Amino acid sequence: MAHSSTTSDVYLERVNCAIDFVMTNLHEPVRLEDVAQVAHFSPFHFHRIFQSMVGETLGEFVGRVRLERALQMMSHPQGRSLTQIALACGFASSSDFSRSFKQRFGVAPSRFDIAAYRETNRDQLGKSTANAIGVHRLDRLPAGENPDGFSVTLRDLPARVVAYIRVSNPYHNNAVIDAMKHLYDWAVMHGVAHRQWLGYQWENPEITALEDCHYYIAVEVDDVAPEGEIGRYEFPAMRVAQVTVKGGIDLELRALDWLYTTWLPASGYVPDDLPCFEAWINTPTEFNHEYFELYAQLPVKKV
Repeated sequence: MAHSSTTSDVYLERVNCAIDFVMTNLHEPVRLEDVAQVAHFSPFHFHRIFQSMVGETLGEFVGRVRLERALQMMSHPQGRSLTQIALACGFASSSDFSRSFKQRFGVAPSRFDIAAYRETNRDQLGKSTANAIGVHRLDRLPAGENPDGFSVTLRDLPARVVAYIRVSNPYHNNAVIDAMKHLYDWAVMHGVAHRQWLGYQWENPEITALEDCHYYIAVEVDDVAPEGEIGRYEFPAMRVAQVTVKGGIDLELRALDWLYTTWLPASGYVPDDLPCFEAWINTPTEFNHEYFELYAQLPVKKV
């Protein structure tokens, strides 16, 4: 039994490494042989292991996350053409992108109503979190309005290494809080609990189906070796647009609405190809949906 548990931990560790590799190199051709090598499996065995643990083949996974990243860029095109978006997301050509997009969504990307799609997914997010926060309070903040007095601080952050736990289906039950407690115990054991705590998603729940989203609870470390569910990721240096949030999940959603719909279009910046971060002002040990203190950090780059 112990051997089985150890084997499972090793598989999880290696699949996490494979997913990190894909998300980092999504704009490049992603070959099974290369990803299998990162995961230290033969291509034949890796293909089966990845599918059994992720629920998709590697090809299906790569195709889905490329389309979702393209949808995110289409939400904030900032002058980028569909061809430019297609190439930035790793599609071989605009025709390849259009064919994959139509197969998934039934229409060509030029005819897709991205605003309606995001609104539908946002409604699902609201229903999913309503029980957790006691009432449905995730109504969208209209563009141009800022009743909460949000302001942006631009920060240049150095490259950093994080230890993380990847949480599947984070909008269900207490999966994130349980992972947070587990990582906190690990951080105390390794003397890093006082370091910066982060939460992030590569996926946007207004783009990606909630059951396909993954939340990463992370803590900055000097370095760490992946071990079981504890993964390692190295983020490059980045510039972030930072907004302070002291309240509940409804306030955080309004902060992000304001960042994307009001501040960003007039800022001279576009979102960078990195996840948006929650950076806790303190340790997140008392986290709940009603009140927390954190910085919402949106990675940006000049137009």
